[in-house]
Amino acid sequence: MISKLDSVLMTQRKFIFHYKNVRWARGRHETYLCFVVKRRTGPDSLSFDFGHLRNRSGCHVELLFLRHLGALCPGLWGSSVDGARLCYSVTWFCSWSPCSKCAQQLAHFLLQTPNLRLRIFVSRLYFCDEEDSQEREGLRQLKRAGVQISVMTYKDYFYCWQTFVARRKRSFKAWDDLHQNSVRLVRKLNRILQPCETEDLRDGFTLLGL
Repeated sequence: MISKLDSVLMTQRKFIFHYKNVRWARGRHETYLCFVVKRRTGPDSLSFDFGHLRNRSGCHVELLFLRHLGALCPGLWGSSVDGARLCYSVTWFCSWSPCSKCAQQLAHFLLQTPNLRLRIFVSRLYFCDEEDSQEREGLRQLKRAGVQISVMTYKDYFYCWQTFVARRKRSFKAWDDLHQNSVRLVRKLNRILQPCETEDLRDGFTLLGL
């Protein structure tokens, strides 16, 4: 089922320009977000929805997605016939990682919505060069809120190409340095999230009385 938010697939040129994981991303002032929403409708069945969004009218794309959550995840705040809360699994593929303000609001929302599980794949890291940047802390806040954050690799670009792009039978072709840039960004993201993992271990030792 294709979301009514975006029934038109991305053009090949637009996807490659905005999702290319280049080191110096000049001219890429918009953030694109490709999403997949899944809900289990029975023991052996899932409902499936997908689409893409971009920043609009000064609203960052992450918060724009939350605005449309009621349409994408019907019953998220209600319950099914047997009284159980409906659970959703959402995956984002973002051209940029969230800014600090979006990360903070998103983490707060997710802590209040335990039946929504979010995983984020990012093509590039937004303003994360400085060790003490607010954007780095925003990513750690998301991790503490239960979000799985990963850097996009070849298989993720291939999946997006197959799912969100008007490819016209054209196969995805990796650009120069795709793999090398992914490896560099994976290492950088791991360094950013490491303090968060240390805190998780410390909390675990506290619970064990160690």
